[in-house]
Amino acid sequence: MAQGLGFAQGQVVQEFYADEDSDEALRAGVEAQTGHELVDPEYGDVVDGAIVWWRAEDAEDGDLADLLVDALTNLDDGGLIWVFIPKPSRPGSVPVADVEDAAKVAGLHSTSAASVGPDWAGIRLTARPRTR
Repeated sequence: MAQGLGFAQGQVVQEFYADEDSDEALRAGVEAQTGHELVDPEYGDVVDGAIVWWRAEDAEDGDLADLLVDALTNLDDGGLIWVFIPKPSRPGSVPVADVEDAAKVAGLHSTSAASVGPDWAGIRLTARPRTR
C-alpha cells in the first residue's frame, strides 16, 4: 500500500501519533520506499512528507488542525501529508469530514483518499507553495 502514497526514494518522512495500533506493514513500506526510517515529531530539519495517525481518542488530547500546523513547520514546499484514520466501524474511527475541516483550518486541502490497510484509511493533504 505504501507505493501508492507518493513518497519517493531519498525522501524524509516525519510521523506523528504513531502507536501500537499503527499499521506496521504500512510504516515499513514507507521506510522501504524512501530508504529512510520515519522520523519522529522532534526532528528538527526539513522533511519531504508527513504521516499523521489520528483516532477519535486523540481529539481528547489535542486538536488535529493544530497538529497539522505542527506538521507543516518542517515540511518542504511541495511536500504532502497523509492523515491515517481508522476505517468506519473500527475502534477510534473518525469522520473524513473532520479531517477535511481540520485541513482547511491549517491551510491545507485534501486531494485524495485511499484504503491503506485492513484497518486504516488515508486522506492525502497538500499545501500551497509558500512562495508565489
